[in-house]
Amino acid sequence: MADFGGSDEAFRTEVRNWISANFPASLKGKPNPMMREERSKPSADQEAWRKAMGDKGWGVPTWPKEYGGGGLSPAEARVVQQELGRAGAYNPIAGMGVMMFGPTLLEYGTEAQKKQHIPPIVKGDLQWCQGFSEPGAGSDLASLQTKAEDKGDHFLVNGQKIWTSGAQFADWCFCLVRTDTSKKHEGISFVLFPMHQAGVEVRPIQLISGNSPFCETFITDVKVPKDQLVGPLNGGWSIAKRLLQHERSGLSGAGGGGMFGMAKPLEALAKEYIGTDAAGRIADSDLRTRVIQNQIDARAFQQTAFRAMAESKGNSSPSAATSIMKNAGTRVMQDRAELTLEIMGAQGLGWAGEGFNADELMAVRGWLGGKAVTIYGGSQEIQNNIISKRILGLPDLTQSK
Repeated sequence: MADFGGSDEAFRTEVRNWISANFPASLKGKPNPMMREERSKPSADQEAWRKAMGDKGWGVPTWPKEYGGGGLSPAEARVVQQELGRAGAYNPIAGMGVMMFGPTLLEYGTEAQKKQHIPPIVKGDLQWCQGFSEPGAGSDLASLQTKAEDKGDHFLVNGQKIWTSGAQFADWCFCLVRTDTSKKHEGISFVLFPMHQAGVEVRPIQLISGNSPFCETFITDVKVPKDQLVGPLNGGWSIAKRLLQHERSGLSGAGGGGMFGMAKPLEALAKEYIGTDAAGRIADSDLRTRVIQNQIDARAFQQTAFRAMAESKGNSSPSAATSIMKNAGTRVMQDRAELTLEIMGAQGLGWAGEGFNADELMAVRGWLGGKAVTIYGGSQEIQNNIISKRILGLPDLTQSK
C-alpha cells in the first residue's frame, strides 16, 4: 500500500478510483455468485473482477501482504468495504477458505502450510469445505468417529461427514479426525486433504429451497501426508473451537458480506413494489416503520462488529462474544428476508415459470435457505448455552463428558 501520510481521505480516494477502474459496470448491484446455493460457470466480467481483487489482495484486506493479502489496518479495510458498497460492488473473494479456514491457518499453521494454502485463497483460485459434523456427531461434535490411522509418513483416513457445505464445489477439505480413541476432546486432530482424489465421494442433499448446498461426504482410505496436520497431534479440538468463532462471525455478517444474494436495499425495493407517498417515502406507514427498524438494527449490528474487531487488536484467543454476534446477525438477516417477501407480495412467492423475474425467484429461495442459518454453524440454542455459561457465568447443570 502506498504511503498516504496519514490521510484517510487520500486512501479513500485511491480505493474509489481503483474500484472505478476495475469493477465491471455489468456487475453493479448484482449479488455475489459465491453466496448462491447453486453455481454456474462465471462470466468473463465475474472472472475479471475476481482476478483484479485477488491480485490487489483487497478480498481479504487485513491478511498479511507476504501471503498476498491487502496488509491493511482494520480502519482501512472498513474504507474498502464502504467504497465497495458505494459502487454497488460485491467482494468476489469469498467462501469457507476466507471466512473460516484462512484466518485459522494464519494463527495455527506452519510457515510451509501458510505459503501453500493462503495465496490460492487470497486469489479465489481454490475453494474449501469443512469436514466437521457426522451422522452421530452434530451438536456433540467431539463424539466424531472419522478415524485417522498413523501409517508412518501419512495418515489413512476413513469415515463419513454430513452437512458438508459446498463439498461438490470444493478443491480441499479441512477436517476433524480421531487420532486417539481413548480420549474424547483430546483425541481429535485437524488435517487437510484434496477433494479430487480416489476415496472421496460427495452426495449433495436437496433442501426445501430446491438446491443442494449441503452434502454427505464419504472418506475411504484417503492418504493425508503428515505435513497436512495443522497444529499438534490430538490438538485439533482447540483449533476447531477457534475456527468456529470465525465461522459464527462470518455467518452473522460481521465480516461485512451480504447473505443469500439480496442485494437491493429494502427501501428501494418497497418504493418499487409498494409506491411512495407525497413526501417520497414508502407509502405504507407501518411497513415504512419496520423497514427503518431493520435498517437501524443492521447498522447497529455492523457498528458493534466494527467496534469488536477494533477492540480485539489482533487477539487470537477464542471469544464467546461471536455467539452473540451470530444470533443477532442472523435475526437481522432473517427479518430482512421476511420483509423482502412481504414487500414483493404475490411476486415474492414464485418458484418457477413465467411471470417472475430472477430477483423474485432468488428472494423466495433466499428466504427459505436463510432458515438454516440459525441451525448451522452451531444452532441458536447452542449459542445461547455458550452465552449463558461463558459470558453470563451461569452454572452448567449438565454433566461434563
